Amino acid sequence: GTLPLGYEMKDGKIAIVEAEAELVRSIFRRYLELGSVNELLRDLKVRNIRTRTKQLSTGATRGGIPFGRGALYYVLSNHFYIGEVKYKNEILPGEQPPIMDRALFESVRQKSLAQWSHRTVVRNKSDHLLTGLLFDDAGHRMIPTHATKAGVRYRYYVSTPCLHGAAKTASVGSVPRVPAADIENNVVKWLKEHLAARQDKSTTSVVRLGDRNDLAQLVAGVVVHRDRLIVRFKSDHADKGSDSPDGSLTIPWQKPPSKRSRQILLPHNASRSDVRPEQFERRARLISAIARGHRWLDDVVSGRVTTVTQLCAREKCSVRQVNMTISLAFLAPNLVKAAVEGRLPRGIGIERLRDPPTEWGRQFESFGLNPE
Repeated sequence: GTLPLGYEMKDGKIAIVEAEAELVRSIFRRYLELGSVNELLRDLKVRNIRTRTKQLSTGATRGGIPFGRGALYYVLSNHFYIGEVKYKNEILPGEQPPIMDRALFESVRQKSLAQWSHRTVVRNKSDHLLTGLLFDDAGHRMIPTHATKAGVRYRYYVSTPCLHGAAKTASVGSVPRVPAADIENNVVKWLKEHLAARQDKSTTSVVRLGDRNDLAQLVAGVVVHRDRLIVRFKSDHADKGSDSPDGSLTIPWQKPPSKRSRQILLPHNASRSDVRPEQFERRARLISAIARGHRWLDDVVSGRVTTVTQLCAREKCSVRQVNMTISLAFLAPNLVKAAVEGRLPRGIGIERLRDPPTEWGRQFESFGLNPE
């Protein structure tokens, strides 16, 4: 099919069209600012922003019309923009370069899903307890987002300049991104203790601290500093006996250290300082190839394909290529996980990993890596 807005084919490769890419990014940012598709449609119309014009072989032109809801939804939910492709309901790394930050894409996707389906709205409310209440110490709102790594969903709150790609220029707070569960649990735990100490029965009985709407009736905002969280209460709930003049609650807090998941696997006799991770494009190609190997193996095992020749004809490649790709399906799960998390050292790509020893235990050694 045709490539989405922002991309073109150049010398047989998918390349970014910079002017279009900037337009795509601005549509994403504008949607976050306006918060509704209808508003965004109106805004694009006023600014006379139209769909891409396409010349047909007949000489006629298509496109060049104001965006409709369908076209806009296609742009706002297209994983292609963060370097991924959808294949049979699976999302896999693609060959194309990403044109935007994953955090921007995910926060728009969450917001649009919530708009398009009521069920998601309910889920997002319980998912992100501090939505609309959390700010960094430079005064920017922190928006819920999530990342999926190796099939696990991690939730975060991210400062808006970081989502809009303005982190370099804006005065960002001292903590631009926080793990959601950690900060939510801390706020709830301290608030419970605080309210119990005040013996504020009227508040405690009414407010269910795990419910976002109830919490918002009590709390005006939570500000994230490097070494503490400051909970500001709504005026009628401010703590008159508090040490702080505005009746706020200070919670001692440290941002949890980021996981060691980025620790690169060490080759034999190499020191940590010598090792660089595999480059992004090569890593994406490797993960695509592993996924392809699994699919092809599945085709063979399930009987969808009866001979290798059939597979060669379908995929337009040689017997050797088919065999080598399928061999990647036999890599040890922790090697695949390291590939997905970007922890393979430079030089361990498709060529090195093809045709691995059958026993998982021997694979690390055969690739010159220390076992995990």
